Amino acid sequence: MASAARALTAAASAAVVLLLAGCDGGAIAQSTPQSDGQSFVSGSYNTTSYKLGDRPAAPDVAGVTLSGRHLRLSAYRGSVVVINFWGSWCAPCRAEAPALGTLARELQPRGVRFLGIDIQDQRATALAFMRTFRIGYPSLNDPSDSVALAFRSTVPPAAIPTTLVIDRTGHIADRVVGGVTFRSLKALILQVLGER
Repeated sequence: MASAARALTAAASAAVVLLLAGCDGGAIAQSTPQSDGQSFVSGSYNTTSYKLGDRPAAPDVAGVTLSGRHLRLSAYRGSVVVINFWGSWCAPCRAEAPALGTLARELQPRGVRFLGIDIQDQRATALAFMRTFRIGYPSLNDPSDSVALAFRSTVPPAAIPTTLVIDRTGHIADRVVGGVTFRSLKALILQVLGER
């Protein structure tokens, strides 16, 4: 009985630690064969903005969306693009999802494109997440973290969720590590959208 109580206490403690640390998980948070030795370590939740002319180029990632369509990031060149790394298992991802869905619908007429990268997820669970939170933009299915790892030499997503704002030339203008809010993300997007 005492060992069962200790096991329950340990499991509860582990759950609290994971909740407080954000949603690190899978190969992007570990040095594993899938990450090829590139360790993604949870950092503090913050926003990093890159000055025009000093921005890293976003890798031209490609993959299959959760709906089964092949998609390449370069197809969005010329548009401001918001990339959100998420997982249906991630509490902060659920918290930010309504803001992302609303912003995508609101800013789509202005030419802003949104793309999700679904990390370490089951397709059916991820599709249910998208329906629940009215996410109408596509998400690449990335169960092995290969798309996320393509960003390791530029701006690695240090934790899930991570959101990138990419300018019209395909360069990363902003990175938000942790959950976004409607107002803060909209301000970043509009700033990049206003650049000429």
